[in-house]
Amino acid sequence: MERELMTIGELAKRMGVTVRTLQYYDKEGILKPSAFSEGGRRLYAAKDMIKLHQILSFKYLGFSLEEIKNRILPLDTPEEMVSLLLQQQKAVQEQIENLQEAVQSIEAFRIEVENIKSVDFKKYAEIIELLRMGNSVYWVWKFFDDTLSDHIKERFSDDPDSAEKTYRTYLHLLDEACLFVRRGESPESASSMALAEKWWNMIMDFTGGDMTLLPKLESFNSDKTGWDKELAQKQYEVDDFIGKVLDCYLKKQGMHIPEMEVES
Repeated sequence: MERELMTIGELAKRMGVTVRTLQYYDKEGILKPSAFSEGGRRLYAAKDMIKLHQILSFKYLGFSLEEIKNRILPLDTPEEMVSLLLQQQKAVQEQIENLQEAVQSIEAFRIEVENIKSVDFKKYAEIIELLRMGNSVYWVWKFFDDTLSDHIKERFSDDPDSAEKTYRTYLHLLDEACLFVRRGESPESASSMALAEKWWNMIMDFTGGDMTLLPKLESFNSDKTGWDKELAQKQYEVDDFIGKVLDCYLKKQGMHIPEMEVES
């Protein structure tokens, strides 16, 4: 029987691991030897080699030894073998998806670094943070000065999803404004005033009511170089209209901010 078994050294050599690793797996109960020689040496069967292959595969995929221990099945039946292989297949697929996301993030980061055209590690770090969060507004970040960047971090630090929500509100209102412009809606109509109210509320939500940020937003809006091309085109289309409806709305509210062309 011992001729069909492998010593710990033989198994280690076949699988490219150290003897110490196999001893540790035995101690932790992850991979027990199938038998012992008369002299007390560990002996491993072909099934143990299959288990070790699975352990090493899960370890490569980033699972902890405790997680691996809970995943390894006895492998006494074809069903258990199939179940284990399905687990591994699913884990590999998840790893592929994670790597694809990593490649996309690296590519996006490379593009942003090229667009910034200067070595700004603070801005780089902020973009990386947004990319890690899966935030779609990271492209805006490179155009914000420190005042706006610091404001956003302070304003939305407790609820990062709210920044994404504000951005999506902007996209919705921008499309609505484009529709109004294309159909020739009067800047003073009831529909335009309703749009102006939502647009102004969006600005106030973004700024937290800090009116000193309005010139910063106006400056950001005035130079659309490097913007997402589709958004820039839409914003150019509505700038004059939004300026008029906001001016009319603010006058009706007893407020007037000259030459306002802002967006968040």
